[in-house]
Amino acid sequence: MKIALTIIIAAIGFMSPSWAQSPTPSAAKSTTAATASGPAARTDLYHVHFAKAALGKAADLADVLKKQAPDAPMPGHMIMLRHQDGDAWDYCVIEHLGTKATIEASRPAPPASQMALGDWHTDTFVNGPSWATFAKELGIDDATKSTASAYVVSVYRPEPDQRQALEKFLSEPPDRAVDTSSGNIVLQHLEGAAWTFVAIARYNSWNDFAKNKTNNIGQMSKKDSGWFKLRNLVSYHTDTLCDRMAP
Repeated sequence: MKIALTIIIAAIGFMSPSWAQSPTPSAAKSTTAATASGPAARTDLYHVHFAKAALGKAADLADVLKKQAPDAPMPGHMIMLRHQDGDAWDYCVIEHLGTKATIEASRPAPPASQMALGDWHTDTFVNGPSWATFAKELGIDDATKSTASAYVVSVYRPEPDQRQALEKFLSEPPDRAVDTSSGNIVLQHLEGAAWTFVAIARYNSWNDFAKNKTNNIGQMSKKDSGWFKLRNLVSYHTDTLCDRMAP
């Protein structure tokens, strides 16, 4: 049996075989399609995987996560970031799925040796811009030119009735008087973890990131600064500084 659904509010869960821990109990094959919504056109589906390595297994887990599953819907369309400072996860892998995602009830579980590499993980489906836009903003359209980039991955959960206001806030163009980022992406939760938006900011260099922090500290005493505005909109958020491991 095959069921096709168009995403309006939520997506049916999907997990690449390399991340799946057990087969779905459903006997059906489900297909989902993304739609454009919000301030920016969100035409494509992405899978966001946050993973914490088991003790002593961080290098082994990294080797596994760098490799897409053999049946990946969009080969080469992924980015892997590594925690440097911030939240409790070790790796963030974001994979482009195109405009549809399919899950098979008969998908095999990964080997026990692979599952033993992780302490915990979360899997979340989001919608976002086209791959061309995503790759350009995050510097992986030509990855050889952005090897020195620094990244900040931020997750947000809005206060009740503040979702639209938070989305508008996160989607505002950077203030180039203080913001030194070279690329920005905001992805919207469809199904998965308990956050609503994940934003990724890229800086061409760690020096650019440091300059951005210095500039923002100079603005924080102003009560109309972004620091104070954000606190009026969110019930929860984290920021994690990262380097890129793949591509």
